[in-house]
Amino acid sequence: MSRPAAVLTGLGAYVPPRTVPNEELSRRMDTSDEWIVQRTGISQRHWADPGVATSDLAVEAGHRALKSAGSGGFGDIDMVVVATTTPDQQCPATAPDVAARLDLGTVAALDVSAGCTGFVYALAAASAALVAGYAERALVVGAETFHPFLNPADRGTAVIFGDGAGAVTLRRGTSDEAGAVQTVDLGSDGTLKDLVGIPGNGSRPRSTRPIQPDDQYLYMDGKEIFAHAVNRMAQSSSAVLAKAGWGVDEVDHVVGHQANLRILHALARELGVDRERLVCHIHQVGNTSAASIPLALEDAAARGRFQAHDRLLLTAFGAGLAWGSAAITWPEITLA
Repeated sequence: MSRPAAVLTGLGAYVPPRTVPNEELSRRMDTSDEWIVQRTGISQRHWADPGVATSDLAVEAGHRALKSAGSGGFGDIDMVVVATTTPDQQCPATAPDVAARLDLGTVAALDVSAGCTGFVYALAAASAALVAGYAERALVVGAETFHPFLNPADRGTAVIFGDGAGAVTLRRGTSDEAGAVQTVDLGSDGTLKDLVGIPGNGSRPRSTRPIQPDDQYLYMDGKEIFAHAVNRMAQSSSAVLAKAGWGVDEVDHVVGHQANLRILHALARELGVDRERLVCHIHQVGNTSAASIPLALEDAAARGRFQAHDRLLLTAFGAGLAWGSAAITWPEITLA
């Protein structure tokens, strides 16, 4: 039975032009191309030039998504949601600036901070607003400029993260349409918040102690995060498939957060999915946090991998700890 749903109408992505291959990093720290590829599956990443902020990447991706949407783009959007862990500044939010620079007028605009799961959370928030009738068309952007927050001496993080942005446009429609967001599953566990984060940001460090130089950098307990990521994404994926009424064998493509190729392969084993159904883009861009899923979607779409009405499982895990999954069908769209 058909029901109200958010429907994808456009897709766009952008990465900074500067490419940073593994060989460049191996000249700065105790690592090598072989070590990075074996541990992460990453061959290169893109870093923004000085003076380029998250909003700049978000505007580029948003513009392309709006252009992809055609008549469902400029002038029709009434809500903008930007998922990011690296906003231009702590206050104000980045989304209103993105909306203004895209000439979208005085629309509702908000940021979502859910780490690497940010895009799924933002997609859920925008979809809920559309289904409830609070908005008719929305722009959802995942954007990050993570490299300024990386400790150049910490190979556990410095080799992993890249910068980029991806965006989708949505409209209010029905669940039987190509491109419909069928359902979502979201979760979190704040008792494990200390496994990954940037300690120098926020009110707590400022109210309790002097900020230390290393507090500006991202830290991550890689081994613990690996285990939690696989388990939580697998559990969330199973939950969202049950909500959608899809069997694992009915999923055409699994688009996991591009954190680590070994995590994606472990996720496939947990779900009982052939690796051929995984969408993997990490080797080209690294871990782009909230931008990783839309960047992977755009790359696969550009290569002609998706067909209209294909069933896609999106799943992510990140800081918070937070995780989430979405079941969607692929739309009939043309990339800008």
